[in-house]
Amino acid sequence: MNDETAERGGDALPEELRGMHLAPMSAAHAEAICAWRYPPPYDRFNWPSWEVLAARGMEIGDPRIRETQYAAALNGRGELIGYVQFFPLLNATRLGLGLRPDLCGMGGGAVLTRLAAEEALRRSPGIEVDLEVLAWNFRAIRAYTKAGFVLDDTYRRQTPAGPDIFHCMVYRPAKPRSRPS
Repeated sequence: MNDETAERGGDALPEELRGMHLAPMSAAHAEAICAWRYPPPYDRFNWPSWEVLAARGMEIGDPRIRETQYAAALNGRGELIGYVQFFPLLNATRLGLGLRPDLCGMGGGAVLTRLAAEEALRRSPGIEVDLEVLAWNFRAIRAYTKAGFVLDDTYRRQTPAGPDIFHCMVYRPAKPRSRPS
């Protein structure tokens, strides 16, 4: 059983999510991500338009930030299916993740999250990997837990939509079981 099958409790991932890997995020990837639209209540994760981000040099619209902090998640056919941000903090790398809206809820979140956490450790060995998740986002919390993240802290902070409650989760993958000889 491979990682993709294990994530689904033995069921293989849909074809669109198979062969997931990370690649440098191009301007074309960033522009496509800005066009994605999530249904409520996930619509708060919609990006502003590409024109706005590029004109203001914000986040994925800034070539330097895009190159140093972001990666595109592609499937085995090379199609854009998600993205990852590797945000550097003082003693941790904070992940930000997103799957293409039509692929959410299909089991790919845990695969993408583990892939991102392992890449963060490769980029910055010995540095803790964490992420923030809104406390109401049970779908994401389930994916992050399957990927090896554990709850570390809960707090209230301001968002563009007003104050909200967040969990900070830290990557603590299960130790591989030793096999009897």
